[in-house]
Amino acid sequence: MHKIPESVLVIVHTARLEVLLLQRTLLHEGQPFWQSVTGSKDWPEESWREAAVREVAEETGIDAAAPGCRLTDWGLENTYTIYPAWQHRYAPGVWLNTERVFGLQVAPGTRVSLNPREHTAYAWLDWRAAADRCASASNAEALLWLPRFANLP
Repeated sequence: MHKIPESVLVIVHTARLEVLLLQRTLLHEGQPFWQSVTGSKDWPEESWREAAVREVAEETGIDAAAPGCRLTDWGLENTYTIYPAWQHRYAPGVWLNTERVFGLQVAPGTRVSLNPREHTAYAWLDWRAAADRCASASNAEALLWLPRFANLP
């Protein structure tokens, strides 16, 4: 089955703009890399919000609907070319992915439980340091937008 070329990017953060980054088990250009929560829709009709909640739970063990959590759709979408190394996951002729950006505010000290098939480590960083560490340009850019979107209702 081919991956759906629609994904979510979820910036998990505290009110103090400390950001959760995850180190992938997959290599990019031969190196491990850091990113926010991200993942493709599981089926075409899955809503962006459903995909965001599911991906956060799968990758971090955090329940986005738990008391003290606030998931916000930033209304931003990025379209980018799928890396050639990952092209085989998509249907023939599919070269572009659309990524919808969300923020998830959590309480300080929120417990993180990594999925070891996907990530080897995590870190809580200041939003600027997190942007510097991200391998993905769209992820880094979203992190730089965090102060503007963090206090949305």
